[in-house]
Amino acid sequence: MDARLNIFDNPLAGRLMRHINSAGKVLTDSPLPATTQELVKIRASQINGCGLCLDMHTKDAAKAGETALRLNLVAAWREAKVFTDAERAALELTEQGTRIADAGGVTDEAWAEAAKHYDEEQLVALVGLIAVINTYNRLNVITRQPGGEYEPGMFG
Repeated sequence: MDARLNIFDNPLAGRLMRHINSAGKVLTDSPLPATTQELVKIRASQINGCGLCLDMHTKDAAKAGETALRLNLVAAWREAKVFTDAERAALELTEQGTRIADAGGVTDEAWAEAAKHYDEEQLVALVGLIAVINTYNRLNVITRQPGGEYEPGMFG
């Protein structure tokens, strides 16, 4: 598959990506657990069919010590026993936040469950992360950025 645009060499795309990456860095440095962050990025990317993001975040998670078992079960997290209650709440919020148009928003139940496990700072980070990964997914899917060539650390 060939990309529709070379977002890595285009000056305007470069400026745009620097701003999105800056937002991503704020979230990476937040108190939201790093493991949860990767699970959220992977689940949203699965829903959106973003090969580049799935390639990146599964490899980054594995390099950080995430197990193959958990990575393989993210898509079926409801039926898997390998995720904590907090991770499940984050994954539910991710799914509802990613599928806003399909479900009409995020339910009060999903929000309340997330709020049981995360403090306000972590909730801000979780909501921001869901928004940012969906932005990356949409940019990559619309421009058909291919997955499969990512090496951990290659983007910074």
